[in-house]
Amino acid sequence: MICRGILMPNQHLVELDLAKSYGAGRAAIRTALARLEQEGLVERERYRGARVRLVTEEEAIEILEVRTALEGLAARRAAENATDEDEGVLQDILHEMKIYYEANDLLKYSDCNTRLHHMLIKMSGNKTAAKVLDTLNSQSVRFQYKTILQRGRPDKSYEDHRAIVEAVIRRDPDAAEQAMRLHLGRILNGLRDLF
Repeated sequence: MICRGILMPNQHLVELDLAKSYGAGRAAIRTALARLEQEGLVERERYRGARVRLVTEEEAIEILEVRTALEGLAARRAAENATDEDEGVLQDILHEMKIYYEANDLLKYSDCNTRLHHMLIKMSGNKTAAKVLDTLNSQSVRFQYKTILQRGRPDKSYEDHRAIVEAVIRRDPDAAEQAMRLHLGRILNGLRDLF
């Protein structure tokens, strides 16, 4: 619910309410909150309880800088490891992105974007990068939707993703990494413009 933006930054998290909502015991909720705190999604204060942690603008930029390095590596490895089956999945996601892009359905487009990035990370076979990126992405998801809504961003985004997929399908690691870095670099610039 935090990652999907249902629970908002600084929102107070009441253990009893969460236990009822999830049909879980309070001990399970406490354990979950402790884990979410370790992942940087929740802050807990003695006698005050837990709340959804606010990611600062500076931290969002740092997260995207780290994502750029790791996802560049993931794109490189995806191009090296790509199978014919992977190629089909990437093309299907890209086709779906084009449909949502042309329909100007930016939220569904953004969901496809997330799926494409996850697929590339999976194809990379780098489990450490996948774990780190999963944590980073869950912290920065709130900014993802803001950047896609910027003027001209969807046009560049679709072309960036097409270039990444084409490089992976050609099994060109250098071009795949470069295309991913260019794509995330544009998002980083867009994020800086927001602040």
